[in-house]
Amino acid sequence: MNFDFTEEQLLLRKTVRSFVDKEIMPYIQEWDEQGKFDPSIYSKLADLGLMGVCIPEVYGGSGMDYNSLAIVCEELERGDTAFRTAVSVHIGLNSLTLLQWGNEWQKQKYLIPQAQGERLGAFGLTEPGAGSDVAALQTTARKEKDYYILNGQKTWISLCDTADHFLVFAYTDKQKKHHGISAFIVERNTPGFSSKATKGKLGIRSGNTGELFFEDMKISERNLLGKEGDGFKIAMAALDNGRFTVAAGACGLIMACLESSVEYCHDRETFGKEIGRHQLVQQMIAKMEAGLQMSRLLVYRAGELKNQGKRNTRETSLAKWQACDFANQAADDAVQVHGAYGYSNEYPVERHLRNSKAPVIYEGTREIHTIMQAEYVLGYRKDKPLDHMLPAWPYES
Repeated sequence: MNFDFTEEQLLLRKTVRSFVDKEIMPYIQEWDEQGKFDPSIYSKLADLGLMGVCIPEVYGGSGMDYNSLAIVCEELERGDTAFRTAVSVHIGLNSLTLLQWGNEWQKQKYLIPQAQGERLGAFGLTEPGAGSDVAALQTTARKEKDYYILNGQKTWISLCDTADHFLVFAYTDKQKKHHGISAFIVERNTPGFSSKATKGKLGIRSGNTGELFFEDMKISERNLLGKEGDGFKIAMAALDNGRFTVAAGACGLIMACLESSVEYCHDRETFGKEIGRHQLVQQMIAKMEAGLQMSRLLVYRAGELKNQGKRNTRETSLAKWQACDFANQAADDAVQVHGAYGYSNEYPVERHLRNSKAPVIYEGTREIHTIMQAEYVLGYRKDKPLDHMLPAWPYES
């Protein structure tokens, strides 16, 4: 496996880093305190071709590979987790799922405007009583003539108030359990739809997160993604993509913690020398660096499997689990390096610590990924090829 970045990828990293330094870093402290951000960020990302970075050009994207998506997510989370989360949901969970499972009509109507950044896509799986236990969801879709009647509720949905399109999962036949779940493309302006933001979050405060409500919504049968009963497979495939972007973003958070800590180590002196000269501080810096390098290896390994069009559930799960744990530990150590100042918002590490907790929980908790990895090793879990795989890169024209 070649770990060298291409010239295009090096330029991409430089471009996104410059964007973050100019458009996010000067304002993120204020946005975090106010629980909002400038929505023009999305249009600026679209102008750079980043809202469809790994979507084929024929569907409005930039046609880059999946590790280029990882680079974008890493650099965005270096600025703040909220912006990586938006890209994770828009591209990882929604757009790539449409690319993988959508028919041509759905790609033309929904994927192209999303890849061009004209529309935002989001993902609706989690419910108040259904997170890790997907089969416990209560949302239903009842078929009538050439449409479905959608009723139910989703929670902890990123971009709940700002997305234009949602991938929503509902039971079309509850008797079949997992095999009775179906996936639908839902438009915000459909009668019966409403959303409500969640307040009082520990972290990712500048990100829009909340609930979706469906009350007797009429959804055209053309908006059924895949076939009836494909919903669980589609959701799991989507999570392979979403988890990949979360893992890549965690590398960015480690990088942000490391940058801030190294700068502070040179500025702060105790006992007549820079604190970076103290061995126990060096130990924390070394752990951050090790976590960053190991996480990147896991992420880009999963990305290369995606580039080849191969199943990557096991590898992506491991990358997501480990990178998020490393990021959480790096943020904790960064606060420790900064001492009392790390406990205030005078330095960004306080925000990094708050932000680092959510990714350990969403898109598969640490515990879920632990079980998955053990079951792979023990032979209890084996992946079969999906009905639809992501197209291998480079894409055919």
